Amino acid sequence: MMDSNCFIRPATDADSEALFEICLKTANGGKDASAFYSDPHLPGYIWSVPYLKFARDFAFVLVQDGRTVGYVVGAPDTNQFDRDLAANWWPFVRQQIAGLAPARARDADVIERIHSPRSGTRWLQDDYPAHLHINILPGLQASGWGRRMINTELQALRNHGVGAVHLGVDPNNEGARGFYRHLGFSELERDGAVAFAMRIDGGSA
Repeated sequence: MMDSNCFIRPATDADSEALFEICLKTANGGKDASAFYSDPHLPGYIWSVPYLKFARDFAFVLVQDGRTVGYVVGAPDTNQFDRDLAANWWPFVRQQIAGLAPARARDADVIERIHSPRSGTRWLQDDYPAHLHINILPGLQASGWGRRMINTELQALRNHGVGAVHLGVDPNNEGARGFYRHLGFSELERDGAVAFAMRIDGGSA
């Protein structure tokens, strides 16, 4: 049952720290990943905050009792988004993590991605040029709000003229995989990587 104290609104700069926190608290297959990163901002540098900065029209948050508890973000053109980040985001982030030596389980992977970034799933970008990310704090997962947030994102992409979207999923996150299947996304797998894709021109999630 959906909580009547929740609502979805466009994200603003004031949501930056919440996006960092939510990304960290869900980065372990939908669960808290705080123990895996030396810097709590590391996951958000990649998977949440750059969308707020460079794809603002496609960034939305879920609010419960005045607190931001979830987000959905996306980019209508993954290739253009990557070019924007290469010019205006990654140089800043590299300064922020300068001198950070990998000390926890996932530090090295994220540091490598910051130095060799990729936003979407490259083998899907030609056919499904947009991509998205969604995360909700564990207490509100499976509450019905995830569907509403995805629908909000898909409508924003449609309004922008986008015809198809994709997203990557942790292969071990069975809950997320079931969620996207239920919404009508097609599940695709290549070299151990799992992704979902959907045509959205004229269709609905």
